[in-house]
Amino acid sequence: MSKGNETRDAILTQATSVASKVGLTGMTIGQLASHTGMSKSGLYAHFESKEALQIEILRHTRERFVERVIRPALQSPRGVSRLHTLFEAWLTWSDAFEEGGCLFVAACSELDDQPGPVRDALVRDERDWLELISTVTATAVSEGEFPEDVDVDQIAYELHAITLNHQHASRLMQDPRALERARRAFDSIIDRARKT
Repeated sequence: MSKGNETRDAILTQATSVASKVGLTGMTIGQLASHTGMSKSGLYAHFESKEALQIEILRHTRERFVERVIRPALQSPRGVSRLHTLFEAWLTWSDAFEEGGCLFVAACSELDDQPGPVRDALVRDERDWLELISTVTATAVSEGEFPEDVDVDQIAYELHAITLNHQHASRLMQDPRALERARRAFDSIIDRARKT
């Protein structure tokens, strides 16, 4: 990795940390300059605009998500085992952020009514995530663990809902049983799918 790419990656790591606390739109170039020890003009040399920086923060976060959540799941056996690994990895994903929780969850609330390129990038990421959950669920069908008529998109929807609620329960509500409840909800969906 070149020196310029290393610097850019370090900036994005800091920017992701700041954005997870104050939001993508709440983050300023001034805040980021303070966290990185760089000048505002130095930051603008790497990113043409705040919007470009926001899109790069999402890309950077997506790469981390692939490394910590998706790749480990895809290395596990196909079927329910892979779906379980994917789900468990997501439950611990927000722990990757020291403060603020999952940037994607925060950005979804922040940008849901804010049209533009940043929201478009986030929507693509969310659609890709739901499609991946559906695809992994479909491997449970092809492995004979779920019936052929199971609605894989509905399962993806419900599993995603659990992960979003887990973020809410664990971080905002500080429910000590949030993890246990999320796992019980997952088991309930799997049991119901097997009986469909």
